[in-house]
Amino acid sequence: MDVPRSVLQQIKAVGGDVNCPAGSLTMKDIPGTPGTLGSLLLRIGQFGFALGSLVMMATSPHFSSFTAFCYLVAAMGMQCLWSFVMAILDSYALLIRRGLRSPSIVSLFAVGDWVAATLSFAASCATAGLAVLFEHDLQWCGRTKCVKYQVATSLAFASCILVTCSFLLIFWFLATE
Repeated sequence: MDVPRSVLQQIKAVGGDVNCPAGSLTMKDIPGTPGTLGSLLLRIGQFGFALGSLVMMATSPHFSSFTAFCYLVAAMGMQCLWSFVMAILDSYALLIRRGLRSPSIVSLFAVGDWVAATLSFAASCATAGLAVLFEHDLQWCGRTKCVKYQVATSLAFASCILVTCSFLLIFWFLATE
């Protein structure tokens, strides 16, 4: 890179990255990284979908008779708790106007999101399989019962997608640091 030394000093003085072209975004500017509004919105979405899935499944009749449905309730309960705590941390970081950029804290977020995404994906798949078995293969449930199972599963998958997005953004942030 044949850039005069004075230009490099000016870029560093402004706070830019020498290897990053002028006008482009750095990783700290990407929405969704810890302590940003994008991260807070992802956490609120995760919490909302997980809570919706939890409520739909818990109000379904006889959900406690099936292990997959109980597993979904437990996974979504854990997802609600994790997303709520992370939303509080993101809100706090936004209030004090400081990003959550410590590698040890961000690593904890990445591991937590990875565990939450794995558990919620497994629970969603197990519940989806059972819902399909009941409705299509066994013709076991009436319309309202299976609809609640399907809505709860869909909301759980939506929460899982948002958690996976959070994990990938945090993992990307860690890889670029």
